[in-house]
Amino acid sequence: MFPEHRPRRLRTTPALRRLVSETTLRPRQLILPLFVAEGASQPRPIASMPGVVQHTRDTLRKAAAEAVEAGVGGLMLFGVPETRDAVGSAATDPDGILNVALRDLRADLGDSTVLMADTCLDEFTDHGHCGVLDASGAVDNDATLERYADMALAQAEAGAHLLGPSGMMDGQVGVIRRALDDAGYTDTGILAYSAKYASAFYGPFREAVDSQLSGDRNTYQQDPGNAREALREIELDVAEGADAVMVKPALAYLDVVRAAAEASPVPVAAYNISGEYSMVEGAAAHGWVERERTILEVLTSIRRAGADMILTYWAAEAAAWLD
Repeated sequence: MFPEHRPRRLRTTPALRRLVSETTLRPRQLILPLFVAEGASQPRPIASMPGVVQHTRDTLRKAAAEAVEAGVGGLMLFGVPETRDAVGSAATDPDGILNVALRDLRADLGDSTVLMADTCLDEFTDHGHCGVLDASGAVDNDATLERYADMALAQAEAGAHLLGPSGMMDGQVGVIRRALDDAGYTDTGILAYSAKYASAFYGPFREAVDSQLSGDRNTYQQDPGNAREALREIELDVAEGADAVMVKPALAYLDVVRAAAEASPVPVAAYNISGEYSMVEGAAAHGWVERERTILEVLTSIRRAGADMILTYWAAEAAAWLD
């Protein structure tokens, strides 16, 4: 008449629940993406991402220092230039906003955090694509690789510890690795956006970087229905020299995060992206969900799926809660 097994015994007190918890979520596992806008005199709120801004150089330095003080594991920088062209010239300009901001933060923070840079052209091109276009208007994979190599060298020189090639060009990791090694940047690592899907959840990010995109990215980002393809991309990136790999987005692709964690010999990151962030913030603003509990549940789910690192716009705030 009575149960022989009582799993509830291990849920009786907070101390017991903490003792037997299977999944850890710590500040060091969180990476904060940050946007810095060229020519900005004050932070510019991003309407579709409440609480997130395009920083000035000065406010970026302050936000970065506060995040590191909170214990986050790293910072991922995105630049928003004032002028764009067909080949994304500002991405490789030593005085371009992203490279200047990298130098600022490396000077301020040294090796006290992991400084990362988005190694992609989409923020810098006047057509919004992640690469150079050919005469027909299609993205030219191999011409783009040459630009990535130059961009990687500029970011390494500026002080990035890890580069984040996110354009999903075939061979991008190998080309960047060779360029870095040939130039003597053998200690600069690569966090490869290996499984980046053509997702509808990127919408708010497009506002965040003032994207000029026309058309779509279906010819180079992955089909949302494909999982085996993600494992192939991860295998290729590791073979080409990736030091860590990423699945992006996170929440709609937790099965891919799990598969990547089981297959990858290198650390796995997952990007809790802008649309995922904005949905929670919107629901919380209406009182439909309890904000802090929901955020921590989202981040815990990504860790439970197997991610070693999570890029999230809540990184600094969540780090403070966790401590």
